[in-house]
Amino acid sequence: MDLDVAQLRALDATVREGTLEAAARSLHVTPSAISQRLRALEAATGRILLVRSKPVQVTDSGRAVLRLARQVQLLTADVARELGGEAVPTQAPALPIAVNADSMTTWLLPALAPLAGEACFDLHREDQEHTSALLRAGTVMAAVTTEADPVPGCTSTRLGAMRYRPVAAPGFVQRWLPDGPTAEALAHAPVVVFDRRDDLQHRYLQARAGDGAAPPTHHVPASADFVDAIALGLGWGMVPDLQRRPGLVDLDREAAVDVTLYWQQWRLRSATLDRVREAVIEAAGRELDPGGHSLS
Repeated sequence: MDLDVAQLRALDATVREGTLEAAARSLHVTPSAISQRLRALEAATGRILLVRSKPVQVTDSGRAVLRLARQVQLLTADVARELGGEAVPTQAPALPIAVNADSMTTWLLPALAPLAGEACFDLHREDQEHTSALLRAGTVMAAVTTEADPVPGCTSTRLGAMRYRPVAAPGFVQRWLPDGPTAEALAHAPVVVFDRRDDLQHRYLQARAGDGAAPPTHHVPASADFVDAIALGLGWGMVPDLQRRPGLVDLDREAAVDVTLYWQQWRLRSATLDRVREAVIEAAGRELDPGGHSLS
């Protein structure tokens, strides 16, 4: 196949922006030009790459070509930077990264901030146990994940563990758990859960109260607001030590859940991607527990 760089860039922009019109604005061309480039790319590959919905949907064939498009963009930017000495390319490469909300809120953004002039970060928030699926689909180039085994075509590096503990507001403990987190009390005490993929609270409940415990549940799918909800007394929840706030009370100091995190990225020799990896590993070394154990 003889694939054109402008066509690959049109595919990447369309998927990233969601529509042909938005992709056209991103690349400073007309929607007609984007449409023509996409048709030419599909003709060159002999495959349907996109479903023209809003937002567009990538086909299986499209994911393979999208990975190539993003690799070409990243390597092109690396070469431009190398040829230009210290000059930064006019068009910084887009680096799509999948990350769990708690890491994004606490330690990852400070790690990426010094590199903001070298790349445009496109962060995809997803539960840490599901971020690797975005790697497999070619949606992202790198991910913070709980999956240790490398996704095909990727490398995997252990970062450390985020430690979570069951906490609540003092007034909540006095009302619902006056005798501590007994099985009977936990079966009725309201609990705050991040979203329906968040099973940290369920794991603690199962260990302390058994499978039958089904207390009232509040879903608060934003990391800072999740901690706010607990501090306001809506329920108890598993909060990472990195987000611990003064005034929250431990339900069971010895019962910690360590979530071990890994950095997986495409197996691609890119100076930009390597610098991101180094920054992430350095920040994780400062902020995360180097050990990591299961529910105790």
